[in-house]
Amino acid sequence: MCYNIIKAAMLPDTLTQRLEQQFHMVDYQRATADERRRLAAEAQVLVVNGESVVSEVFLAQFPQLSLIADFGVGYDGIDVMAAQRRGIQICNTPEVLTEDVADMAMGLLLATSRQLVGAQRFIEQGGWLSGGYPWTKKVSGGRLGILGMGRIGQAIAQRAAAFNMTIAYNDYRQLPASPWAFYPSIVELAAASDFLMVCVNGGEKTRSLVNAPVMAALGSEGILINIARGTVVDEADLIAAVDHGIIGGAGLDVFSDEPRVPAALFNRPNVVITPHMSSATHATRRAMSDLVFDNIAAFMAGQPLLTPVAPY
Repeated sequence: MCYNIIKAAMLPDTLTQRLEQQFHMVDYQRATADERRRLAAEAQVLVVNGESVVSEVFLAQFPQLSLIADFGVGYDGIDVMAAQRRGIQICNTPEVLTEDVADMAMGLLLATSRQLVGAQRFIEQGGWLSGGYPWTKKVSGGRLGILGMGRIGQAIAQRAAAFNMTIAYNDYRQLPASPWAFYPSIVELAAASDFLMVCVNGGEKTRSLVNAPVMAALGSEGILINIARGTVVDEADLIAAVDHGIIGGAGLDVFSDEPRVPAALFNRPNVVITPHMSSATHATRRAMSDLVFDNIAAFMAGQPLLTPVAPY
């Protein structure tokens, strides 16, 4: 029997059911060692998600593999170069989650700056009976620095414009005819910002890109928001910055070692943490599932992928 597809990560049940109905798919994580060896020898398609780690060593188990289908926009955990050396195609789910992630970014910015979670705890713990909650940081009219002005960064900029924010950005290149100020240095961008929004891709190229010097430049009233990858922010430097008042607060949807989150970030009024849920709405997860399925169906039919990852 030909095992067309191996599922190697958590996927929505509806997507799993569609793939099982249309193709022969096996869950790699539930298979025994002997089953894994047999499955790996015959699989054509590997389905993963945005948090998966797909190394060259792992890929070596799959001699017939021709496609890696990523349920997510990020693919920094996939060894793209190793896949391309073997002629393995890769597809992901860009664009369909842009709006949700941008919404979440602004939600974290507001929740952190206005300390919404801390204010709720204040009421629940009886604090309001003894007086009002401490004043918080204004958002409207503030200076927003965006690190990574791709699709998501631009969607955040559009939302921030409605708050009359002054918008600047850093990226590996300056956008032509952009209405936003460009800073070639991340430290300079942070120094010119009240809020620093992290939107860059993950991977080794961006590991610890936001570190102690960047946070020092952001300053004691600055707010850091990360909806990109946890590895982009140096977590030890972040904890130190929050501990010592080097920055004013942080809103974080991603972490370096998910799902493990440092306890040092818990129960702080100026830190809002969420469990990597920026794209986790019913509508967007359905759209992502449809795109994964359609990419695999196109591949099986010998047609071009809808959303291929471009060669490096």
